[in-house]
Formats: sequence, structure tokens, C-alpha cells
Amino acid sequence: QVQLVESGGGLVQAGGSLRLSCAASGRAFSTHTIGWFRQAPGKEREFVGAINWSGGIPTYGDSVKGRFTISRDNAKNTVYLQMISLKPEDTAVYYCAAGFVGTMKRTGYDYWGQGTQVTVSS
Repeated sequence: QVQLVESGGGLVQAGGSLRLSCAASGRAFSTHTIGWFRQAPGKEREFVGAINWSGGIPTYGDSVKGRFTISRDNAKNTVYLQMISLKPEDTAVYYCAAGFVGTMKRTGYDYWGQGTQVTVSS
């Protein structure tokens, strides 16, 4: 089993930045891909990006390319989502997920965190 806990959400002004954290624990989490997803009210869940736990090159959804960066801190068992140039349309609940899946896949994630709210004001 893999346990995931997101943190770092909050309220930020448009054009600002925010960093989300996904703390991972449990058996064999380092063999998984960590994905970030978001879901706004009334909209489908959207793929944000993903990264292999060790040595992987991140992949991003089209809507966030150039603005969001995924990174890892192996010592802290944590994956980060650094967001810059935030827009009101980035407002959503952000989730991290773990799966034995390639970073270009959008399905197949087995474990999910509880989500953290990001609100971008205009």
C-alpha cells in the first residue's frame, strides 16, 4: 500500500506562485509514478503532470506547460508541484496519486491523496 498526503494549498493572487507537496509512504512507493491531477467544480478531473519517483523526466499537461514544475526530494519522500504565473482557471482541488504506470498515462493510478484546495483570485 502507498499512502499520500497533499499539503500547501491556499489562496493566492493571480500571477502569484504556490508550491504543493505530496508526502509518500508505504510499501514500494519508490517503484511508482507520482501524478498530479486537479478537479474544479463542474469539470472533469484533469491531468496536471507526472514523474517517476527516481530518475524520471516529468511530463505535463498542455494547460500547465511552462508554468508548473514537478520535482522530488528523496530524503523527505516528497514530490512537489511548483506553480507560477497562476491564473483563476487554475483554481481546483489538487490531488497526487501513485501508480505503476508510465508518466504519459492518464489512468491506472491506484492510490490517491485527500486533495488540497488551490484558489486563485483575480
